[in-house]
Amino acid sequence: MKNTIKFSEKILIHASATKVFDYTQDYTNRLKWDTFLTKADLIEGATKAGKGVKAYCVARNGLGMETEYVTFNRPRVTAIKMTKGPFLFKTFLGSWTFKDLSASQTEVIFLYSFELRFPLQILSYFIKRNLRNNVRQRLIDLKTCIEEDAVTSVRIEPKIL
Repeated sequence: MKNTIKFSEKILIHASATKVFDYTQDYTNRLKWDTFLTKADLIEGATKAGKGVKAYCVARNGLGMETEYVTFNRPRVTAIKMTKGPFLFKTFLGSWTFKDLSASQTEVIFLYSFELRFPLQILSYFIKRNLRNNVRQRLIDLKTCIEEDAVTSVRIEPKIL
């Protein structure tokens, strides 16, 4: 697979791996943080993510992709493969790893691997750069959503004097 393109991006989030994993895999939250997408649905009657479950997502650029979870190991890792997608991708795989660094800090790593169809390989540099930039922004937005949610959910009880 010499035409396979891979990259990974990571970020530190101030929350437990379980919280981050559950938040990212709950499709009712998906469009709150995933700024790359305009649509994110589990399909074929699925109500929650898990191994063998399929999802359909549409990017801001209008390209849609059906994926299937091939790994779902809460709260450590999840991985998907493309089952149907835009013509430009011959294959597409993605994994998200959640490493507990402490009780309140998680390293989130997105790894993407894909092959482009002929003759689109000539655009591989630009497609990889675009996807990588989108992944970086998605991670920043995920961090912001989770950390802001943690701050706003802390309730301060007023003291009665």
